[in-house]
Formats: sequence, structure tokens, C-alpha cells
Amino acid sequence: MADFNRIYLTGDKHADFDDFILQARRYGITEEDLVIITGDVGINFYGNWRDRVSKETLCRVPGTILCIRGNHEMRPMDPALHGIYREVDWMGGKAYVEDAYPRFIMAADGARYHINGRDFLVIGGAYSVDKPYRLQMGWPWFWDEQLSETERMAIREEVAAHGSHEDIILAHTCPYDSRPVECFLSGVDQSRVDNSMEHFLQEIVESVSYNQLYCGHWHIDKQDAKIRFLFRDIVMLG
Repeated sequence: MADFNRIYLTGDKHADFDDFILQARRYGITEEDLVIITGDVGINFYGNWRDRVSKETLCRVPGTILCIRGNHEMRPMDPALHGIYREVDWMGGKAYVEDAYPRFIMAADGARYHINGRDFLVIGGAYSVDKPYRLQMGWPWFWDEQLSETERMAIREEVAAHGSHEDIILAHTCPYDSRPVECFLSGVDQSRVDNSMEHFLQEIVESVSYNQLYCGHWHIDKQDAKIRFLFRDIVMLG
């Protein structure tokens, strides 16, 4: 028996859930389904009552919601979240859950989940190209938005131990060679952008074969070979 009836994936929401709620209704998403958001969900952003308002709104989307960590959100165990998350074992891997919203599963970076007969490897995080502007304006920016070298090494070891093939890779950003240059912001000096996460993902996809990689971050909807960029689209895992 499958863990979930269907599995859907979508991209960055940044706590703007109105269209997402309407799409969920059109697709007929139910409590028996799993919805994966590939980062920057927007429910761990402020660390105060505003996040709770966002969570209450997201509750209007049925099913279990698996949240990959983006760059514009806190890690679940960040002290600013006041210990509201607890670590759990979910689908064979580490995850984080808030008792008040048990349907929202915060994926752990480097976790591997076995869902509906497939393995899902999680690689969250990315660099914020708007970091200088955010700091200037006093907006939230998270110093640990990218994976540390220790975390990357742990993922390398996990991938090597698993074998030469990955079913599904769930990431926030994309491999370096697949960066959608049409999405580059004209006002950003690309020579100053930290591409280390993209280089790391490039290293991973070159070390194994894989069926599909799903990512967000770039605010674009397109398929590029085996990489599916997600933003507003909702796609069903076939």
C-alpha cells in the first residue's frame, strides 16, 4: 500500500498562498496526498506571530506538506523559533515537526525519505543574491542559508554509500550548469554571486545517475532535461 495517494510538487511561496490554495482545489488535492514545496515556503521567516498567521493560511491546503529549506527562511532548530520544532523520524529520515501543525513536515538537509516506493534525497539552501539590499533595509537574512562544508561532506558520504543512482533529488537551487541565465537579475553583479551551492549540486548530479531533480529558487517554471524548475506550477509525480 502506498504511503500517499498522490505526490505533488510546487515552488517558492514566500507566504503568499492565495493562488496555491486555489490550485490545490482545482487539482483536487486531498488529505491522502503529499505536497512538496521546494523551498522558501515562508512559514519560518519572522519567528513571531506573523509566521503563525502564514501557517494558519497554509492549513487551507489539504494533505501532508513537505517543506524543503530555502534561503529566505530559518532552519527549524534556529533559536529564534523558540524550540517550537522537534526532531522526528519521517519516512525513514530525519525531519522536524511542530505539534500545533503536524501536517507540515520540515525536511532535514541531507535526509533521504522513502515514499511510495521511491527514494527522495533532500539538499536545501542557496545564496541570497539580494543579501546586500536586505541588510541595508534591515530585512531578514539568515547567515546559515547555505550548507556548511561539514554538511556538504556528510551528503557526499551519504550519496556515495547509497550507490550510483538516485531516484528523486529535492533541492532548492539547481546544479551550476543548469542555471537559468534568463532569470539573472540585471542589477546584480554576477561576479560577486556565491555559486558554491550550485557547484555542489553539479558535483552531486555528476557523481550519480538520477531520474529527476526538482528545485525552486529561480522563480521560473520550466523543464530542462531531467531538472524541473518550479515556481507557480503544481506538478504530479507520475
